Amino acid sequence: MLPTVSSRKSSALADERIRIEIGFDGGQIMGAVVETAMVDELERSLGQGTDGAFAIESEDGRYTISLRRIVYVKRFTREARVGFTPS
Repeated sequence: MLPTVSSRKSSALADERIRIEIGFDGGQIMGAVVETAMVDELERSLGQGTDGAFAIESEDGRYTISLRRIVYVKRFTREARVGFTPS
């Protein structure tokens, strides 16, 4: 069974999305924009040493990744977004 976090559109926190980067052994890096609850669940699974797969729902689709192959998870801050800023 793949752990996932269900989307609750009625909750303001469930709608909060952030950009993450996941680094894998071997040097591959995956980026995605996901709900913060999804990242929290991924980090809990990594902290528990859970083996197996984890399903991530992102803006551009669903990814199923091997927890054993993850080296790091990076959360980007809101200020790190690329774009124009008022001067």
